[in-house]
Amino acid sequence: MTKLEYRLTNDTLFKMLFVKYPGLLKKLVAVLLGIMHDSISQFEIRNPEMPPESLGDKFCRLDITMTVDGQRIDLEVQVDDEGDYPERSLFNWAREYSNSLPKGGKYADLPRTVVISIMDFKLFDCAEYHSEFMVLEVNRHTPLTDRLSMHYFELCKLPQTVKADNGTELWLSLFRAKTEEDLAKLEALEVPEMREAISAYRHVTVTPEFQELERLRTKARHAEAQALYNAERKAEQKTKFDIAKKMIGRNRPVDEIIEDTGLTLEEVESLRS
Repeated sequence: MTKLEYRLTNDTLFKMLFVKYPGLLKKLVAVLLGIMHDSISQFEIRNPEMPPESLGDKFCRLDITMTVDGQRIDLEVQVDDEGDYPERSLFNWAREYSNSLPKGGKYADLPRTVVISIMDFKLFDCAEYHSEFMVLEVNRHTPLTDRLSMHYFELCKLPQTVKADNGTELWLSLFRAKTEEDLAKLEALEVPEMREAISAYRHVTVTPEFQELERLRTKARHAEAQALYNAERKAEQKTKFDIAKKMIGRNRPVDEIIEDTGLTLEEVESLRS
């Protein structure tokens, strides 16, 4: 099998492709929200920019925020489970929702705000690949408001074989694709929008613009990983020194200190002195 150099879960590729091809984004959002594509009369991408200088920011999110028929939609992909993802996505919803109220505006004018997460890991202990959350009363299960909606799509739970008439699974299978053979299977279904999306994917991945942005993004990830590694090493070393100092204070033998902490003789002697 021929492994894809870039998957659609790559956040740089994800954002660049759908900003360059807003028609495909509109089709994707319609499918994920379960609405008719032709029923959408207002569709606007609110954050199309990808400034190179921001790609190195630790907190840079390459999500896509949209206005769809008055609703605020936030769409993002997440490859790794870094912990606390529900809290993170709820924070993103709260930011979108609160920022939608203009100064002097009325609470009644706050728009329905929807966060859509496509994840390449298991989040919930269920068989379904799609979960939607709203604010409900705990006993009657009646909604408090329709202003909040959180959608989670777990790629690892998709069926291995998808049908040409299931638009949701087709799109999610494109995000799940890891090899050229996976793309070929989708193309063989002869669904026009899948052929269009795969063609757009192939075009964007070879452009110098994408290659440069991805280089910067990868460099930033490596720098962040190295910084985290160094911080962990320093913390581990400090812990060893603290333990050694306590053992020295109790007059424990040098050999025992070295065995329990993993420090060298020179390091222990420097602490003793």
